[in-house]
Formats: sequence, structure tokens, C-alpha cells
Amino acid sequence: MKKWLAILLLVPTFVFAAGGGYPNDHADIDLTDQASLQRGAQTFMNYCLGCHQMQYQRYQRTFEDIGVPLELGDKYLRFTGEKVSDYITSTMPAEAAATWFGAPPPDLTLVSRVRGTDWLYTYLRTFYVDESKTFGVNNLTFPNVGMPHVLQGLQGTPRLATEMTMIDGEMVEQSVGLRTDGDGKLTPEEYDQTILDLVNFLAYTGEPSRLQSEAIGKGVLIFILIFFVFVYLLKKDYWKDVKK
Repeated sequence: MKKWLAILLLVPTFVFAAGGGYPNDHADIDLTDQASLQRGAQTFMNYCLGCHQMQYQRYQRTFEDIGVPLELGDKYLRFTGEKVSDYITSTMPAEAAATWFGAPPPDLTLVSRVRGTDWLYTYLRTFYVDESKTFGVNNLTFPNVGMPHVLQGLQGTPRLATEMTMIDGEMVEQSVGLRTDGDGKLTPEEYDQTILDLVNFLAYTGEPSRLQSEAIGKGVLIFILIFFVFVYLLKKDYWKDVKK
């Protein structure tokens, strides 16, 4: 029994640790930046929702939390025909998705909590052209990932940049990062900001009540501190006549 329990506990670790060991860049997440959250929501709805869904997150809750009026959210951020009170789901049939991609694209509601925001930020910025792959791209952070680079139109065509380096007396070609062909709609800085906004939005959906929880936590700590002062004064009053 203990053996099977250990296996069950380790499986998620191996599944979610899949990747190439590529160093992560830091994502400066700010859940109080509603403009960033709104831009991230727009990117998700336009580029990600066709395949991925957020089956644990409702449109209405999302719009209210990130400061989007319901009528504007309904007009510009809801494309699949659901009600504003419905969950954010994709119209892609699961069976068809499994055929096209080898497995249905994962739900992204909690992806920031599973992968981490730094990993997501790096992953979405490290696709590169690889004609040997089914979708013509590979990824430095997640090698051999079965996903097309849906944001390539924004970033431009990313390619591995290499240089010749002397190793053990021989000239060897090594990767030194990525470059784009300059054919994207955004500059590299604008693309990085777009990805940061998207990751910021995914961080919000991973824990929608985080800001409220932090506010409550601070209030509780302040209450405990004030309560401690009164308890201490009460204790001194009770014991002031007690002689040693």
C-alpha cells in the first residue's frame, strides 16, 4: 500500500516537471494592475481560447474582478456563444483535439499554480522554428512540445541564434539564444510585455481571490496585534496585586 501511495505522489511531480531545464526569466506579476489583466484577458480570448479553456472560471467573475464592464466584456471578450454567467470553455471537440495534437489541450485555469509564472513567461517566449516537428516549431523550455506557436504573428518568426565556439581544439556551433526575422506585429519589447500581461492574467485565474485573501490576512494580523496589547494589559491588571 505504501509503495503505491509513493508512486501516486511522485507521478504529478514527473508529469509537471517535464521540460528541458532551460533557465527561467522572472515574470514581474502584479495582480493590482487591472490594465495588464485586461490586456492579458484579451490575448487569451483571442489566441488561446480556440484550443484551451478555463472550465473553472466564469466570464462574469472574470470581468468584474479585472474591471471590465459586463457589456464591454460581452462584446469584446466573449466569442463562443455562452452566457456571461457561464464558464470559459473552448468550442474545440475533445476527440478532434486529441487527434490533431495527440492529446486534448490542457485546461489553463490553474496552469500558473502548476507550472509557475516564471516558467510560463519563459516558455511563451522560447518557441523557435524547427521544421522537423509536426507544427514546424520547438521550444527551449519544453522541448518537443506538441503545440503550435500561436503567437508567432505577434512575435515574428523566431530562430535559434548560433555562434562558433572553440571547444577542445575544435570549432563547434552552439546556440546562444533566439532571434526573430522582424516580421512580427510587435517589437521584442512589446511582445515581452504582451506575454507578461497574459501570464499576469493566468496568475489571476489560478487564484482569483488572492488579493482579497491577502487583505483579509493583513486585517487578521492587525486584529491579533491589537488584541494582544489588550490581553497583555489585562494580564498586568490581574497580576498587579499578586506578590512574589
